[in-house]
Parts: sequence; structure tokens; C-alpha cells
Amino acid sequence: MSTEKRVLVDARGAFCPGPLLELMKASKEATSGTVLELLTNEQGSRKDVPAWAQKMGHDFLGEEPEKGNAYKLIVKLK
Repeated sequence: MSTEKRVLVDARGAFCPGPLLELMKASKEATSGTVLELLTNEQGSRKDVPAWAQKMGHDFLGEEPEKGNAYKLIVKLK
């Protein structure tokens, strides 16, 4: 059983750069090792989030399709 902390950030309906800003805010409130799951339907986030994760030294774990043309982008904080 995994003991890592997971935080869901629901940014569906927010326009660029809103989802990324919400993810950044959540990352500042979280500790190292936390997995952030960003729900978004903003297409730009699919490029912005992996680039941000790499720049900040976090691990981008991938994306999963969600209902309603949305995506779950997953980042593990370092």
C-alpha cells in the first residue's frame, strides 16, 4: 500500500495560465514527495505542466484522460 500523499487540484474551467498557477500554489503548500494531480480541460496545460515540472526539478509522472475532455496531469514533488 502506498503511503505517499496525493493532492487533487481541480482547475477544470480555468483558462491559461490558471491551471498552472493553481498547481504552483498547491506545490508551495505541499511537502517533498507529495503527488499533485491536476484536473484540467485547458489544452495548454498539457505542455505547460511537464515543462514547469522539469524546470523546478519535479517528476512529471504523466497524464490520464478524464471525462468531459479533461486531463489529469500528475507531478511528484522533489
